[in-house]
Amino acid sequence: MPVHNVRFKQVDVFTSTPFKGNPLAVVFDADSLDSAQMQAIARWTNLSETTFLLQPTDPAADYRVRIFTPGGELPFAGHPTLGTAHALLESGYQPKRAGKLIQQCGVGLVELEELEEAAAPAGTPRAWAFAAPPARVTPLGEDRYEALATALRSSAIDFSAPPCAVDNGAPWLIVRVDSARTCLALEPDAAALAELAHSVDTHGLAVYGPHDADGPATFEIRCLMAGGGFGTGEDPVTGSANAALAGLLELQQRRPGARYTARQGTVLGRAGDVSVHYDDARGKIWIGGPTVTIVDGTCRLA
Repeated sequence: MPVHNVRFKQVDVFTSTPFKGNPLAVVFDADSLDSAQMQAIARWTNLSETTFLLQPTDPAADYRVRIFTPGGELPFAGHPTLGTAHALLESGYQPKRAGKLIQQCGVGLVELEELEEAAAPAGTPRAWAFAAPPARVTPLGEDRYEALATALRSSAIDFSAPPCAVDNGAPWLIVRVDSARTCLALEPDAAALAELAHSVDTHGLAVYGPHDADGPATFEIRCLMAGGGFGTGEDPVTGSANAALAGLLELQQRRPGARYTARQGTVLGRAGDVSVHYDDARGKIWIGGPTVTIVDGTCRLA
């Protein structure tokens, strides 16, 4: 392939403050790249995800995206969905329908809409939300509850909301603890957590706890990674996990109203800002938040 330059952005998702969200690299005009080349670029950026913008093959879609971690390709991920949309719109793209986008990716077509309450300086894109994809929900067997408590080193798990593996293209084991304070204080056993997460075919544990009524958000959430091709440690702010949580709250009849907010990344010094809206009229759950551009330039491809 001859050497050429393409547009490249690095954005920070689920925050309006630079360096406080979850970073994403976006490579434009990537139709000439094959999977191996995309994987090599994703390994080089060394971010949790790098996305590649392509021409859609479905006429209903505005664009197609492929999502890579340093270790493999994902059919869907939340913060790359919002970050890619932000980068595309900031580059001057005009959606087929004002205020709406259709993303084509590994799970099919994903809808995005502008957040009604979003405010942004003149000339910059407003915050967007994506419609949570359908998910497969599998309750964790009660015979694994002791292993879960061991992995989290905690006796404060709220089993009245049964832990469940939720797969919407990015599988997470969703676990509720008694409070946001407990969630923030967790010091998990990495080996035990990895064993448990892999045993139920998930990337890791998405642990959440409610804040007090006057707290900074409705829930605190932490995504504890299980290692392997998707990284180790803690993910700063996670759209797929927040989508999985929102769907599970509805399924378990524990949703806290038509709208709520989640804070993520606190332990890592981030300030993830996630909004959730249950759109009962259309049967959708919208997961949104702001995005800010950090790097805007070109990438040399060869």
